[in-house]
Amino acid sequence: MKTIDDITDISGVSEQNLSASSDLNEVINSHQDVVGDSHKAGFVNIVGNPNVGKSTLMNDLVGERISIITSKAQTTRHRIMGIVNTADYQIVYSDTPGVLKPKYKLQESMLDFSQGALTDADVLLYVTDVVEDPTKNAEFLSRVAKEKVPVILIINKIDLLTGNADLLKIIDRWKEILPNAEVFPTSAKEHFNIDNLKARILELLPLSPPFFGKDALTDKPARFFVTEIIREKILLNYDKEIPYSAEVLVEKFDEKEESIHIMSVIYVERDTQKGIIIGRKGQKLKSIGIEARKEIERFFGKRVFLEIFVKVETDWRNRENKLRAFGYIE
Repeated sequence: MKTIDDITDISGVSEQNLSASSDLNEVINSHQDVVGDSHKAGFVNIVGNPNVGKSTLMNDLVGERISIITSKAQTTRHRIMGIVNTADYQIVYSDTPGVLKPKYKLQESMLDFSQGALTDADVLLYVTDVVEDPTKNAEFLSRVAKEKVPVILIINKIDLLTGNADLLKIIDRWKEILPNAEVFPTSAKEHFNIDNLKARILELLPLSPPFFGKDALTDKPARFFVTEIIREKILLNYDKEIPYSAEVLVEKFDEKEESIHIMSVIYVERDTQKGIIIGRKGQKLKSIGIEARKEIERFFGKRVFLEIFVKVETDWRNRENKLRAFGYIE
């Protein structure tokens, strides 16, 4: 059985070949003559509340570890595209932040990413799980219910149930809320029913030339995934407010044939948080640096020299200039 551990490596990627082209019209025109009239392409956007398994599902659908995964809510902060290509189709999946009621400007930007995913989808995947309250975030759900594009309701984590009777009750309740949605019970963690879901998504895709180059894996540059890997280690190694007050920025990404030299900065909001990140005699920062470096080396398939610094940016989550610098506001 395939697990997430089986898809953690994207060996041999580089800053130049990882991200998709930003000029969609140019890319579409350049590939128009290459593909046949039966070629399919479309945007399949994944939305839902925090901690229901959207990122795990995204990684399984794409077949690569595009989105970081932790047990903490709000792990995903950006909209991240993962692109699946064959000769006959191109599926552009989007992972989005969990829907929430914003408490500061960063969360407003995260909600904008989720709401934006409703506007350009060819197929919409609404992900829930077997323990979530269906009435949560009713306003967002009402927008999903009004969607004109095909909506697939994914009830994830069914491996937590003991029998079909419980699942049928959950399906019946959700059908009252999203009556036009197709229902797919899944366990993304255990790869259960994912192949059937992929097949249905392909059936629903419109005829279209590709939107991105056929060698594109994502819309994000390589250094974005460096920041995400470091941020994942922060989420896994710190508790309370620390992971939610931290942001990572790559200031130098010097890639050579056999190695990459990376200089990165972890930004926090208070001096006390900086001390916690660094730890006694720098041991905590050293530990997450080692963890991050090893995973970055697996990701790029080459040796990595990683430097991490920690700086304080007071109240950065509510400062538009900082959110713009970190890529949350265009």
